Formats: sequence, structure tokens, C-alpha cells
Amino acid sequence: MERFARTERLLGEVKFKQLQSRMVTVVGLGAVGGYAVEGLVRAGVCHLRVVDFDTVQPTNLNRQIIALETTLGQSKALVTRDRVLAINSECTVEPMQLFAGDETLEQILSPRPDLLIDAIDSLNPKTQLLHGTYLREIPIISSMGAALRTDPTLICSGDLFDTKSCPLARHLRKRLRRRGAGRGITAVYSTEKIDFDYSFQQEKGEDEIAVGETPFSERGRKRNVLGSLPTITGIFGLTIANLAILRLSQQDVKTNPNL
Repeated sequence: MERFARTERLLGEVKFKQLQSRMVTVVGLGAVGGYAVEGLVRAGVCHLRVVDFDTVQPTNLNRQIIALETTLGQSKALVTRDRVLAINSECTVEPMQLFAGDETLEQILSPRPDLLIDAIDSLNPKTQLLHGTYLREIPIISSMGAALRTDPTLICSGDLFDTKSCPLARHLRKRLRRRGAGRGITAVYSTEKIDFDYSFQQEKGEDEIAVGETPFSERGRKRNVLGSLPTITGIFGLTIANLAILRLSQQDVKTNPNL
């Protein structure tokens, strides 16, 4: 198709067809996840499952690509589906209005995707999603903390267990180790030092740490609001999309090479 001619010219016909045949599940459709979906669809990915329990809020307007005055109050999953189809009406996209957690993992990960993109920002469900995906040996690209950062040159990627200067990644590593997970999760993160300790956000008697800007949760918890720029969160999302495109266009994405 003419719309994908530049992608095909860069990747070559064989790799481009492989890219179009892959299925990607994106969990979290906020500032990072929305841009990740945007990059995937515009590159030619044609099979998506998009997962988010939340609705578009006024505080999302400063940085989320799906947040418009006309989409306020609407389901992020459904708005994302509509945006995907407006870009490519032939794309197969399944929206899921679900909270990611142990009890919903089977629904989110069945059928098995070729790649899972994690762009959620709450520590407990993020840990559960990554652990469940890791056990199923599904390739993962996960976003670490993008809020509070201002320097785009310090955004990089690597194994989650090699990340530096990211408080969210540090907490995730500890929790995943306790669950028996190890190397093999690709992370996009920033090495920019920030004056913030996620551990102080934990409320007495609760295990979940609020690390994001989603205003309300069906779990009955108001979330902490962290400052963030559309530039940094957008670069996080497009970096994830770029990594995904290169990986999905290869011959075999079915196994985690680090397991």
C-alpha cells in the first residue's frame, strides 16, 4: 500500500510483511502508550490489542496524544481504537477496558501476542503484568518512569536489570526478583537523576505505590500527580515503538532470547 511505502522501502518487502503479520498487545494508553500505538500503526502494524481501564481526563491534555477536548470522559481503549482505525481502517484492533492485574492477565495475554508493550504507571499492576508475561515467555518492552524528566538525550534502552538512576525500575527489580523473574525484559528508561522517592508514596496499610497521573482508579484510589512534559513522554513512547518495529520485523519474535 502506498501509505506504507516508506516503511517497506526501509525494511524491505520480507521484513515489512513480517511486521504486518505480528500481533502486539499494548497495556496502558496514556502519555507513553498512546505514542507507542501511534508509531506502530503508522509504521504498518496491523494487529493490535489495546488495554486501559481509564477515561480521558482534562489533566491528560498536556501530553496524551488521544486526549482532545472532544474525547474528554471517553474510554481510553475505545478512543485509541477509533484513532487507530482513522489512520488505517484495515487494521485489526481490539480494545479492552480492563485493569491489568493477576486476575485479568489470562484475558489480556490470550491469545498470546508476539510482543507485549507495558506502558502502565502503577507499581503493583506493573509488577504483576511483567511477571505474568515473563513466565509465558512473551517478549516485553516496558516503559520506566518518564515523569519529572526534562532531558531527552538521557533516554535509553536496555535490560531492566541493567537500568540505572530510575527509582521505578529499582522497585520493579526488587519485586520481580522476589517473584523469580530475571533478565529478559527490555526497558526504556532515563538516566536523568530526579529528586523523588517513589517509596514515600506508599500509603500506610497499602501495598500499591502510586507513580503516575491517572486521576482515578476502579480500585478506589486517587493517584499522585507528577509533573511531566509531552516531549519526554512522547519520546519514550516512540522509542518503544521503534524498538518494537525492529524486533517484530525479524524472523522470530516468539521466544525471549535471555531466558
